[in-house]
Amino acid sequence: MSAPVHSLVPDAVRALAEADFGTVAQRFRDAGFVVGLPAKGILTVKGVQPVTRPAVLLSVGVHGDETGPIEMVAHVIEALSRAPQALAVDLMLCVGNIDAIAAGKRFIDADLNRMFKPDRGALAGTAESARADELIAATDAFFAGTGPVRWHLDLHTAIRASHYPMFAIVPDLIAEHGKEALIDWLGQAAIGAIVMNPKSAGTYSYYSSEHHAAAGSTVELGRVGTLGQNNMAQFVDASSALDALLRGEQVAAKTEPHVFKVAQEIVKLSDDFKMGFSRETPNFASLKRGDVIATDGETVYSVFHEEEMVVFPNPDVRVGLRAGLMVVRVN
Repeated sequence: MSAPVHSLVPDAVRALAEADFGTVAQRFRDAGFVVGLPAKGILTVKGVQPVTRPAVLLSVGVHGDETGPIEMVAHVIEALSRAPQALAVDLMLCVGNIDAIAAGKRFIDADLNRMFKPDRGALAGTAESARADELIAATDAFFAGTGPVRWHLDLHTAIRASHYPMFAIVPDLIAEHGKEALIDWLGQAAIGAIVMNPKSAGTYSYYSSEHHAAAGSTVELGRVGTLGQNNMAQFVDASSALDALLRGEQVAAKTEPHVFKVAQEIVKLSDDFKMGFSRETPNFASLKRGDVIATDGETVYSVFHEEEMVVFPNPDVRVGLRAGLMVVRVN
């Protein structure tokens, strides 16, 4: 029998995947930081007041099968904790769906990244609903005691291939100065495309942006993979940019991201919902005016711009949830 994957990964990666902050927390505590563990899988590290520092919320594993960012962040935080005085921000590090990570599944009962809204309907009794409540409470408490410069980077990997392997979803409601700083950082992280999102789908990063004026983003860093088997070379630029952000430094921009706006949101209305293209269609695939995006009973979604690109197409979502976005390029 082959060894379990967890036995093959570095200790720092295994610890983060299992939401074990013991060693890292102690290093920051010994260096004089105010360290908190408000709930399982959540670590806060703050400088001694009254110095106001930027506040950075960093979340991974909101989907349990998206393991690459867990590995990347584990290495960044491990190195930083060994030189703790280099930390230039107040930090909240969050491991989202701990049980799903352990099970190697996307979620246990339902998608955690649709739970950051007050109305959860029939999903209110799910494991992910309870976990979202813990994350929201910790997020509210973290940002309540911080200054005006606030970030939330929610790191993911995508289910399907993409014409832009690295891309980000950015809430359009972010204040302009925060938006500019975030887009600049995304360029440092070699993010090729940014979708400006005008409407919440109940995601974690949108919650932080809407309720705490954070420069928040859902950042897609390549494809889903098995813990310990991700190609870490794909995260080099993102890792460098993240390390610099936490140390109060900057790195040169690796790219100028293409910016898109949402043309239409595709909502699954019934179990009759069918996409007008194959399940292998990549993110940012191009559709032309008049092409059928999806049918749902008598409802037909079709392209009405000269060109629209599809992002996050997923016919398997629950009825009532977003099954895809259609976007158009603005730069």
